[in-house]
Amino acid sequence: MDQALYNSLVDISDSPAARAGKADLMLDRARWAATVFDRYDRAATMAIVDAVAEAAHAMAGEMATKAVEETGFGVAEHKKLKNELTARPLVEHYRDQDFVNSRIDDARKIVEIPRPAGVIFALTPSTNPVATLNYKILLAMMTRNAIVISPHPAARAVSIEAATALARAAESAGAPSGAIQILETPSIPLVEAFMTSPKTNVILATGGTPMVRAAYSSSNPAIGVGPGNAPVFVDTSADIGAAAQAIVASKSFDNSILCTNESVLITVPEVENQLRMALKSAGAYLCTEEETAALRRFLFHPRGFNVEAIGRDATWIAQECNIRVPANTRILVTPITQIGVEERLSKEKLCPVLALHVAKTRTQALSQARAVLRLTGAGHSAAIHARDEAVIMDYAALVEAYRVVVNAPCSQGAAGFATNLAPTFTIGTGFFGRSSIGENVGPQHLVHWTRIAYNADRKVPFGNFQGVTRAFRGQLPTAPADGVPGTAPPRYAAPSAALSPAPSAASSLDAATKDELRRLIAAELRDLLRK
Repeated sequence: MDQALYNSLVDISDSPAARAGKADLMLDRARWAATVFDRYDRAATMAIVDAVAEAAHAMAGEMATKAVEETGFGVAEHKKLKNELTARPLVEHYRDQDFVNSRIDDARKIVEIPRPAGVIFALTPSTNPVATLNYKILLAMMTRNAIVISPHPAARAVSIEAATALARAAESAGAPSGAIQILETPSIPLVEAFMTSPKTNVILATGGTPMVRAAYSSSNPAIGVGPGNAPVFVDTSADIGAAAQAIVASKSFDNSILCTNESVLITVPEVENQLRMALKSAGAYLCTEEETAALRRFLFHPRGFNVEAIGRDATWIAQECNIRVPANTRILVTPITQIGVEERLSKEKLCPVLALHVAKTRTQALSQARAVLRLTGAGHSAAIHARDEAVIMDYAALVEAYRVVVNAPCSQGAAGFATNLAPTFTIGTGFFGRSSIGENVGPQHLVHWTRIAYNADRKVPFGNFQGVTRAFRGQLPTAPADGVPGTAPPRYAAPSAALSPAPSAASSLDAATKDELRRLIAAELRDLLRK
C-alpha cells in the first residue's frame, strides 16, 4: 500500500477519542492548578493578579498592532487603549473586593466562605481578542480559578502570544503551572469537547451567537452574551453639539467593533437639522438616499452581514460602495424611514455605519428605540442624550436593555470605561436576552459562597469567628530532582511529582502538609475509580 495513503487511513489525530484525550490532558492540568490555587491567601493571590496586569499593560501596544495585522479589524491605537483598560484599571476597580477570605455577618449569624468555580473554559472573539483575553484571565486570577482560553481562529497567533506571556508572568509571581492555558489549534469539534467535558466547571462565552448557544447547550454551567444593537435617542432637552461629538466618537472607536456601539440614532423633528449639522461637524458623512441604498446592498446579503466590512474604516467602506467622502470622515450616517425586519440597516452593524431615524414625536421615538432592541440586541445596551430626568427615566424603563448610558459614548460607557459601571468585555443580557446574568460580568460571578448558618433563635449563641480564618497553606512543596536535597525541577512539578515527594524530602514535611497530600491523593484516586 502507498505510504501516504496508509498514513491518511491510520491518522487518528483529529478523531473524537483524540480530541477528548487532548481536552482531558489540558483540563486535568487545569484542575490540578485550581486545587493548588485554592491554598493561596489574598496577598499571594493579588501579587499574581498585579503581575499579570503589569504584563498586560506593558505589551498593550504591541499586541494591539499584531491584532489588527492578523485580523484586519479595528484601529491599533484604540485597541491599545482597550488592552490597557483591561489591565491596571480593571484590577483597581476590584481592588477592595475580597474573593479569598471569609465574610462574617454577626447580625444574621452567618459566615460565608468563598469557593472558586475551579476550571473556566473561556471563548474569546476575533474583534477584541487581546482585551477580552486580558479581562478573562485577570478575573480568573482574582478568584483563584484556572482558565483555558479558546481563541478565535482569526486571532489565533496574537492570542497565543498574549496568553503565553500572561501565563509566564503569573507563574513567575507564584501561580501554579497550568493556571493559564490556551488552545493552540482551536477547532469547533475540539471546542465542543472542552465545553461538554465534566472536568469543565464553567464556560465564559464571548463570541458569535451560535457558539454562545452551544455553550448553553453543553450541559455545563455557562455565562454567555447576546448580540448588541444599541439604540441612541437624542432628545430635545439634549446638548445637541455634545451629543453629536459623543456619538461620533463612540461609533468610530476601534471602527465600531465593540458590541456596545450605537447602531441606530433616533431623534425628533424639532432638533433634526441641528443634529445633522452637529454630526457633520463631528466628522460624520450624511448619506443620500442612493448612497444609503448602496450601503444597504454592500453591508447585508441573504446570509447576513458582510464580514468584509467588520471593523473597517468609514472611508474604506465608502470606497467599496463608490461613495465619495472627505478623507477625514469618521462614520457614515444612513437615514432610514422605518425600523424592523424590512429595514436591514436597523440591525447590528459592527462597522462605522450609523442608521438615523427621525420619529414624529418623543413618544414614538421611545417606542422605536424599544423596537430596535426587539429586532436584535435584547437585554444589551442603549443610550440617551437628554437633560430631562423624566425623559431619561421613561426611556430606561421602556427599552429592554440592562445598561442605559446617559450623555456619554455608549461603546465605552456600557462597557464601564466612560461610566462607573463595572469594566467588562462580557455583557450580560439577562432575561431579555435569554442569559443567566443581566449585569456586566465580573469576578463575583466566578465564585460561589458556602454559608455557615447558625440557629436564628436569639437564645442560641453565634460563634466568635473574628480572627478565625482558613489555613492557607500556599504552594505545594517542590520535589527534589533525583532525590538530591537542594536541587529541584522547574517550579511546580507535574501533579504526580508534587503529590509524591521523593523519600529524602518526606521528613521535611510537617504533619499538616502530609495530611493534606494524603487527602489530595485519595481524592484523585476516587475520581479515577469512578471513570
